[in-house]
Amino acid sequence: MSERFTLTGTPRRDPSAAAPHEPTAGGPAVREPAIREPATREAATGGPAVREPATREAAVREPAAREGGGYGGTLAGGLLRTVRPRQWTKNLLVVAAPAAAGQLGSAGTALRLALVFLLFTTAASAVYLLNDARDVEADRAHPDKCRRPVAAGTVPVPLAYGLGALLALTATALGALLCNAATAALLAGYVVMQIAYCLLLKRVLVVDLAVVTAGFVMRAMAGGLALGIPLSRWFLITAGFGALFMVAGKRYSEAVLMGEGEGGTRALLRDYSVGYLRFVWQLAAGVAVLAYCLWALGTDGAGPGSLWRQLSMVPLILAVLRYAVFVDRGAAGSPEDVVLRDRPLAVTAVCWCVLYTLSLTAP
Repeated sequence: MSERFTLTGTPRRDPSAAAPHEPTAGGPAVREPAIREPATREAATGGPAVREPATREAAVREPAAREGGGYGGTLAGGLLRTVRPRQWTKNLLVVAAPAAAGQLGSAGTALRLALVFLLFTTAASAVYLLNDARDVEADRAHPDKCRRPVAAGTVPVPLAYGLGALLALTATALGALLCNAATAALLAGYVVMQIAYCLLLKRVLVVDLAVVTAGFVMRAMAGGLALGIPLSRWFLITAGFGALFMVAGKRYSEAVLMGEGEGGTRALLRDYSVGYLRFVWQLAAGVAVLAYCLWALGTDGAGPGSLWRQLSMVPLILAVLRYAVFVDRGAAGSPEDVVLRDRPLAVTAVCWCVLYTLSLTAP
């Protein structure tokens, strides 16, 4: 026989037998026509056919659609994912100025800060909606960002634009009605700055770092403005360069992981060298620590709480050094994960809070 059967029952041709269309007398071989594979493939066990994506865009978007199942695939779930609840922890910085001034003791202050937190969360959510609506085409071509609800089609683009504009106006109006004009102006300035960042500034070297840093400083200022607390120059310098330290450290970590010269997910990341970003985060860390130490040592050395205030420099410096370890390794791409998951860093932060609180409450 010229054919034998394998274990699966499919015929296997005997090597000694002549192949079809091949002459046995040494004549020219006849080329068999190529057989095109069908557009569907079947499982090895005879399962249902699976349709292959017809285009690259479909290949990118289909995983996003599959991941958006359940509540995340609904309109409400898509809107919730678009406003990025995980990023809301950044808005806790609104308590920074009142905490630095030692004015967190009253219930009225707590309620006012909760209101400012909600207003800043509303403004930031508006920016996320507008940004995703504008970048929808670029996100659909991206292997990771295509999973965003707007890019995946869960949230319609007109709805994202309309809801984003409504939230921006609502945050500003409520800031003026429930807080004061300074808070409303800060919220409006934040929204305008972030929209300018999405449209243009994120493609301008150094300015992109400054804008992201300014967003953190505005959060730190918001609580003080809402409560009418004067903001000292030392507070602003420490908060500004501390924010720049974390922003540049995040960019540095991304550059290390992606490789120098590769753009990754950011438009300007390929234009920054790893060495330059290292210089920026080291400079920012040094200035932040120096400003804090000058404030702690420059106040009245004989006043109440001065000793505790000076001792608070130690855990602050240790916290900066500890965080710098993760930045240097390229592991600070998600600052919130580092801050919340590293136990030694958390213990150091608690020690600083205790010493600083003692400096405010000492008789």
